[in-house]
Amino acid sequence: MSRTPERNYLRAWREHRRMTQTKLAEAVGTTGAVISLLESGDRGLSAKWLFKLAPVLGTSTGHLLQTDPNDVPNDILEIWADIPEDRREQARDVLKAFRSKVEGRNGG
Repeated sequence: MSRTPERNYLRAWREHRRMTQTKLAEAVGTTGAVISLLESGDRGLSAKWLFKLAPVLGTSTGHLLQTDPNDVPNDILEIWADIPEDRREQARDVLKAFRSKVEGRNGG
């Protein structure tokens, strides 16, 4: 019985960052063949792979699994990528405050 490949957005993020499979593989210490298997979903994106790949691609582990970079305004992604990891919680809090103000104004 064959298994269904796991859907992910690794290829979309790699292409968004204008990287080849070989370049990404070199950056994380593997081969282009392994990157190809990860992109196709024939090899699952384990936590180990997610934590290796996400920083190189300037995104979060969750985005590799759930978010096509083409569906998010590019400037938001670039701003987020430039925020140091140790300040991202603060950035989230600021954004949540904006959301709260909008919901309050809309009665939601």
